[in-house]
Amino acid sequence: MIVKEFRQMRRDRRTVALMVGLPVMLLIVFGYAARFDVSDIATAVVGPNATVVAGGLPSTFDVVVTDPAGTKDQAVRLLTDSKAEVAIVTGSPPTVLVDGTQLFIAQSALRRTDSLPAGAQVEVLFNPDLSTSAVMVPALIGLILLFVGTVITSLGVVREREQGTLEQLAVTPLRSVDVIVGKIAPYFAVAVIDMTVITTVGILVFDVPFRGSVLLFAAFALVYLFVVLGLGVLISTVSKSQGEAIQLAIMVLLPQVMLSGMIFPLDSMAAGVRWIGYLLPLTYFVMGMRGVFLKGSSAGALAWPLAILGLMAAVIFVLAILRFRRDLAPKQTGEIEPGELEPLPA
Repeated sequence: MIVKEFRQMRRDRRTVALMVGLPVMLLIVFGYAARFDVSDIATAVVGPNATVVAGGLPSTFDVVVTDPAGTKDQAVRLLTDSKAEVAIVTGSPPTVLVDGTQLFIAQSALRRTDSLPAGAQVEVLFNPDLSTSAVMVPALIGLILLFVGTVITSLGVVREREQGTLEQLAVTPLRSVDVIVGKIAPYFAVAVIDMTVITTVGILVFDVPFRGSVLLFAAFALVYLFVVLGLGVLISTVSKSQGEAIQLAIMVLLPQVMLSGMIFPLDSMAAGVRWIGYLLPLTYFVMGMRGVFLKGSSAGALAWPLAILGLMAAVIFVLAILRFRRDLAPKQTGEIEPGELEPLPA
């Protein structure tokens, strides 16, 4: 039995790769990404003598904006538009504004207030109590939708293949895009209901503020749903069983949780890992949701993450359609793929 199990394990290369690769991946991710202390804080300095004050700041405060003619209102706008994480308004007395939506960055900045201008008044904006719920709930909406979109959708499509009904769809006049849209439409509707429920619960139960535009929230949510549902379909096209689909979905989910900025700030990650976070859809959804919920950011301020999500949705759906079409093509033309014929009995 032991020899038999080792032989079977050797044949199942994907499971072996998951058993060996997943622990290594988790170690690397935790080692380079699981850092709560931020060494580079994007800082804006506005007001009289801004240049002098900026030059006297420690290296932790990375000055990205210096405007001697700036005002406190301008500093607030810089934080609202996520162009800075800390803003120093020079004057008598000076004021230090901290973006409370970036929880660990805000805590790192507050620990270093003794290195800021003497007598400065510190104000935490958008999340003055530094509430964990206020920061996490908008991100958890994206995580839940990611789970529904990738895992549930991929299992539903793979189930069709296992039951043989996918081949029946292949001989219908429906195009590949029609089949995909028809398959994901029910999951899309359920995901919208889930999104509505968890958003309502987050606002009513956890007292998460909602300061932004409902239309902007809906735009982010709908585009993001297309991305995650497309991922689910794409996973299903490369999976031959529900077990394989779950394995691939886990490989897609874990990096998004760890590297999207949902838990650990992107600025604290090593450069070799951080770039992976900028390739993940959850990263941009978290940016958008925190901006909409906590800051009330404008559409212009969030145009970049929304545009990237739209590009991801288009690319992933095109790949899913092409892959799906390739899977259906042999059945539609009457061809038989290698390995489909069963050996004749001896």
